[in-house]
Amino acid sequence: MEDRPQKRFYMNLNERKLSVLVHSLFSAWMLAFLFEGQIFYSLADTYKIDPVVMVFCGVAAIFAGLLLCGLFIKTKKAAKRLFLCSYLFFIAVSVIFFFPPSVFWMVGIIVGSFLAGGCVAAWAFYLRSGTPKNERIKTVADMLILSNVLMILCNMAAIHLSPQAGLALAMFMLLCAFAFALKLPSDDSAVSSIPYEQREHPVGIARLLVFLCLFIVIITINSGLMYQVVNPAFAHLEGLTSWYWAVPYIAALFVMRNLPRRMNRTYILYVAIAMIGLSFIGFMSLGRGSASYLAVNTLMLGACGVYDLFWWSILGEMLEFHKNPARILGIGLSANVLGVLLGGLIGNAITSSNIHSPNPTLLALVVVCVTLILLPPLHKHLFSLLKGHAYLSEFSGLSAQEQSGHLDQAARFGNLSERESQVASLLLQGKTYRTIAGELYISENTVKYYVKNIYSKFGIQSRAELIDIILKKEDAAT
Repeated sequence: MEDRPQKRFYMNLNERKLSVLVHSLFSAWMLAFLFEGQIFYSLADTYKIDPVVMVFCGVAAIFAGLLLCGLFIKTKKAAKRLFLCSYLFFIAVSVIFFFPPSVFWMVGIIVGSFLAGGCVAAWAFYLRSGTPKNERIKTVADMLILSNVLMILCNMAAIHLSPQAGLALAMFMLLCAFAFALKLPSDDSAVSSIPYEQREHPVGIARLLVFLCLFIVIITINSGLMYQVVNPAFAHLEGLTSWYWAVPYIAALFVMRNLPRRMNRTYILYVAIAMIGLSFIGFMSLGRGSASYLAVNTLMLGACGVYDLFWWSILGEMLEFHKNPARILGIGLSANVLGVLLGGLIGNAITSSNIHSPNPTLLALVVVCVTLILLPPLHKHLFSLLKGHAYLSEFSGLSAQEQSGHLDQAARFGNLSERESQVASLLLQGKTYRTIAGELYISENTVKYYVKNIYSKFGIQSRAELIDIILKKEDAAT
């Protein structure tokens, strides 16, 4: 009996590594080709065609796939089936692009992008079951780092050899993803140990998701502007852009991945906001040489790495609080794609006249400044929600014995009555006032009365502060 938890740990560890490998290989193909990738742009340049319409349709289809995936994929078994079928389809679609442009290019881009969005959202099942919630930021970072390293290899092949060579390499990665996906577990019994009725809406999950999506859209508008305003201006530096493009992004992910868990990341988020603004200022004031590209790209992509890991990890934590994790991840990342889409449309509009004019870059900077004005109040409200969520996750991650020890010590410190201790215990499990009232056979108003007394005795105003003070008392004691 004692070997069972250890055996399950190793099973999850293997699932974690395997799912990261599968999704990274697939994502490398998607980023290098399907999602405004260098391979696709190189192919378009080879055949002298304008890729704008196909790019727009592809991004829109990915948005739709992310948003709708949770309506059709509801189990891990269904997610694995989607991976296997889609990867084979993606290989078939890629073959089409070895031939001259035709209507099949557009059909392949739209259908492939829709399925790719679904595959990204469906990965949530493996992120939730294969990784403990306090480790998901590392799993996401590993996936993003590996997928971008592989993407760089595909980009370099497309630029320095030929678009077809880059596409062939990306297809090989897809084939490897299919082979490894065959080994993915499809057992739906591996779910969170916290009962769903305790997990559902413990910290205002709907409101948190809405504000997080708004935050993501505003930030990623700048990514869309980058694609349309910044990247074309440095297109002549192919030797440098082919490999350095994602290096600052990868470096930022590595740094964020290895930060101490208790470190306050708020300041890093504001630094990233400033980096985005500085990157456009540098783009407007500097030349178009290699040094300028290194400065602008480092600032912009470094900030993108910080924010991508921020909301990916928050979405990863939120998977605990919904029956279908694909819906949470799909909705959250659809906001990311929507921001890129809106930024691309704005960027395309302001660069349609003359990209070398100072007007487009000035307007781009104005857009950035507007988003910077909106971000502080938005982030303040979002962070207040996330703080409660983070503290609740940290407390719920403790064992029942550890939770009881923390609570007993806090009850003695705050001079709580027996009933107040019972209410505090249920409150710290993330339960709503209605659920607490039902379990203790009292009214909701009575629960509110006890909660008010608890907060008053500790001199606090929220559940997050209650968890904070309990954990700090335990730290002081040890």
